Amino acid sequence: MSLDASDIEKIAHLARLAIAPESIERYAVDLSNILDLVARMDAIDTTGVTPMAHPLHMSQRLRADRVVDSDQRELFQSIAPLTEDGLYLVPKVID
Repeated sequence: MSLDASDIEKIAHLARLAIAPESIERYAVDLSNILDLVARMDAIDTTGVTPMAHPLHMSQRLRADRVVDSDQRELFQSIAPLTEDGLYLVPKVID
């Protein structure tokens, strides 16, 4: 797909980008090359290819799933301005 100067100006306007007039031709070439690459990749038959979550075949190092924080609810409730039955009371902000 080949983009011309008017296409680049429309794209720049939609993206709210200011492009210097002398750069428009370079952007047209670069964006055309990108769109051509996407078109070539789209034309490749990928039936039977398993989608990958990540391009590298690596496994994540996982940490043990264990509780490391202690229950400090009573402490936090004691320093809160207003509480009732274990809940924090806040001022009404919407009528």
